[in-house]
Amino acid sequence: MPPTPEHGGQFFYVLQDALKILFVDDDPILREFAQVHLTTDTAEVRTAADGLEALETLEGGYAADAILLDLEMPGMDGFETLERLRAEPRWAHLPVIVVTGREDVGAVDRAFQLGATSFVVKPLNWRLLSYQLRYVHRATLAEAARRRSETAMQDRLLKVCAESSRFLATALAAQPGLRPAAAAYADALEMAAGRAA
Repeated sequence: MPPTPEHGGQFFYVLQDALKILFVDDDPILREFAQVHLTTDTAEVRTAADGLEALETLEGGYAADAILLDLEMPGMDGFETLERLRAEPRWAHLPVIVVTGREDVGAVDRAFQLGATSFVVKPLNWRLLSYQLRYVHRATLAEAARRRSETAMQDRLLKVCAESSRFLATALAAQPGLRPAAAAYADALEMAAGRAA
């Protein structure tokens, strides 16, 4: 069992989940620090020097679970990178934590409007950042499970509606007097389908 705070304050890795992190920053020292501070037995860190390199890394097949993204970079900055990530369906739900020296209202608002998941201000406390990554990753997994569950429920409801329609058509052909009850049932089913959508 890995050490935790209850185990006498011994050191333990915060990032214990299997996690692929893409750290995007033009500062080579920060990129090196990210690899040193965030890599564990289960967490892998890949780096990119700007937004274009980050997109190329993703396009090349790196299946990142989270992106740590600086805003101020030459070439493609973090804002444009975030905009392009959110425009691509494959990465629309990929968590992006903005990691920047900027903390002005304009930068914060713009980052979240473009789809940032979270926002951390430099200088970085790597321990706190690890906890933030763990939280964001787990929240993203829970949200993905919720979306899958909703989709499955909608699929089941559509099947029920289709079967009900066939059943009602058969029943009404045999017993036309059932028309008022069938109409009430169809209305109730339509209302339930509307709530689930």
